[in-house]
Amino acid sequence: MRRPALAASLVLALLLPLAAAAAPDFAAVQLQPYASPKPAPAFTLPDLEGQPVTLAGLRGKVVLLFYWATW
Repeated sequence: MRRPALAASLVLALLLPLAAAAAPDFAAVQLQPYASPKPAPAFTLPDLEGQPVTLAGLRGKVVLLFYWATW
């Protein structure tokens, strides 16, 4: 009969310091809060045949934009 009470006391003694721990100081390590993603602006680009493709026309599909430059 004493074992359950002893086990409960032990668990409580181990978990109590975790509940009393201070919140982490994110400013001290210079972390910035995560800004949630914003929707892409509407745009139209030509496909390989020169036909216009709008971003709205691709809704629900995976879109990968690859930009490159030669400078």
